[in-house]
Amino acid sequence: MKADLHIHSSSSDGSDTIEQIIDSAKKKGLDAIALTDHDSVSHIAQIPLCEGIKVIGGVEISAIQLSTDTKAHIIGYSIKRTELLKTLTRTITIARNRNSEKQIGILRRHGFSIDEERIARSDEKCIFKQHIMDWLVSTWQVPDLFGEFYQRTFKNGGICDFDINYPDVFEAVRMIKKAGGLAVLAHPGQQQNFWLIPELVESGLDGLEVNHHSHSEKDKAKIREYAVRFGLFLTGGSDYHGRYEPRSIGIGGILSEESGVEAICQ
Repeated sequence: MKADLHIHSSSSDGSDTIEQIIDSAKKKGLDAIALTDHDSVSHIAQIPLCEGIKVIGGVEISAIQLSTDTKAHIIGYSIKRTELLKTLTRTITIARNRNSEKQIGILRRHGFSIDEERIARSDEKCIFKQHIMDWLVSTWQVPDLFGEFYQRTFKNGGICDFDINYPDVFEAVRMIKKAGGLAVLAHPGQQQNFWLIPELVESGLDGLEVNHHSHSEKDKAKIREYAVRFGLFLTGGSDYHGRYEPRSIGIGGILSEESGVEAICQ
């Protein structure tokens, strides 16, 4: 099966709707996709019945290893009891929206015009920094989404380069398992958090994402070694965000390993 198991829609910080994503996946000849929106489960109930393609609901939880501030993203697939995750995900989205409102205030003081009533938001009414940048581009205040302004302002110690307090990564895994889902460590090469894997396994981790645009061949080899060592399945996907992503990898541009497809798409 051809499956892209890492896609974000406009329900969180992607630019395309669920319907647009499904239509694109069908045109690409994919057999399955997973909608893994950030820190929200609201989109799962919105997935329509589809012919010719399997569409799986998932969630990508932004988390951290508390004692070292090591970031880690955990994808939950095939969640059976979404209500068990709502408190956790809602806490994150509320904090993120407050963070974005603070960034908007700073930008206004620096002369930018931002209308919070008209700016795009997620299903949880959360403003992501992609929404802020999209507003600035669409109103001709900055030239592009991820160019020099973004790097100077939201990265590299810029005036809007600050973040929220994320939940404990081990608790995120445990909550996904409690909700009846499968827990996968997303792009460990991107965040260089391989050392967390043994303890994540103790918390219930099921798989590792190996096929991701950020991974070097060295990263992939290390991920495969951990998978063999701990009996974990392997996944992959495009990490598609539409125009809210600086890379041009489209839906289906990166596919999952077969072991992940077998575990998740049954």
